Amino acid sequence: MARPKRYWPMIEASRSEACLAARLYNDPSEARAFEGFVVHMHLAYLYLLHAIFTRDGVDFRYWRRDRPNRLEKIDGEPKRWELARCVVERWPSVDPVRSNIEFFVGLRNKIEHRYASQSQLSLQAALGGLAQAHLLNYEEELVAQFGQEATLATKLRFPVFIGTFTDSGEATLLRLRSALPAPLRTFISEYHSGLSDEITNDRRYELRLRLVNELVARDPDALALQFTRFDDLTEEQKDAVEALGRKGLVIIREQRRGVVNPELMKPNRVISAVAAALPFVFHRGHFIRSWQKLGVRPTVGSVHPERTDERYCLYDEMHGDYGYTKAFVNKLTKLLVTYGGWREFFGEDPRVKESPEMLEELVIG
Repeated sequence: MARPKRYWPMIEASRSEACLAARLYNDPSEARAFEGFVVHMHLAYLYLLHAIFTRDGVDFRYWRRDRPNRLEKIDGEPKRWELARCVVERWPSVDPVRSNIEFFVGLRNKIEHRYASQSQLSLQAALGGLAQAHLLNYEEELVAQFGQEATLATKLRFPVFIGTFTDSGEATLLRLRSALPAPLRTFISEYHSGLSDEITNDRRYELRLRLVNELVARDPDALALQFTRFDDLTEEQKDAVEALGRKGLVIIREQRRGVVNPELMKPNRVISAVAAALPFVFHRGHFIRSWQKLGVRPTVGSVHPERTDERYCLYDEMHGDYGYTKAFVNKLTKLLVTYGGWREFFGEDPRVKESPEMLEELVIG
């Protein structure tokens, strides 16, 4: 039997770290799941790149600057390249894979042992696409370098989850995402602002998925969940997928039609809809105070106009304005339909549309 190659134990160690990272990430009982994912994927990439360098004869040890013929040592062992140095060697030019790894290298230094379990959940909600790309990039590098026998496909499967399959799940994830501590929000924003659109829009940097329930007869030979690469699609299929990516695409069983900004309302329409549902006078001033109080969108002139509460408002980059959802109308109607509700929200008495008798009836009611 052939003797195992000397770098294979590094590969096995790398694969074990990646599996542990995924297991921690998917464990709902693990309080520090996201931190565990980041730390163990860091080790998985480090061991993988060390295995590649060992196979290729690349010396990844540090040599002393004052005595170039002597190795730097820590506790008697040669000091080897850290992950940041390995990444630059493996990907000399900036690309989505390198940028994704470097993001997590920086994030690891920010989050390790510093944030409570609630922040861990917020990180998962905000950075799930980056984490998924991080793992997929690892798998692709692993298989590309060491063949199909190294794949994790038989070990890591798509987890059973709820997430955005339900309205309540989606709302909870959006709340978690907005609850990130300020230092982490700043780090993420500053890192992303330094990248080109070409990198941030690449699936190897951040994977964004839209799941669609398959509307075909069951195929006994097909997997329940399958991943199709955008680059493998025909031009017609790409057009359909891009339409699907726009918010508000309506999917029905017989056909699919892309609709730009369906059911989103401009301010006047929101004002009219809310006013029609209330017994009080509701005008533009009330509308402005409402979105400000509920924080559904940034103020005028914000450098980040896209940071809206997506349940109630979406930014239209093409036209530079906002569209409001039916849920926003329903929210305002529910809050303001009673005299007490109006006073609690606005801190002032409402002006009744009809007569003082109606106001008396509302107060008594």
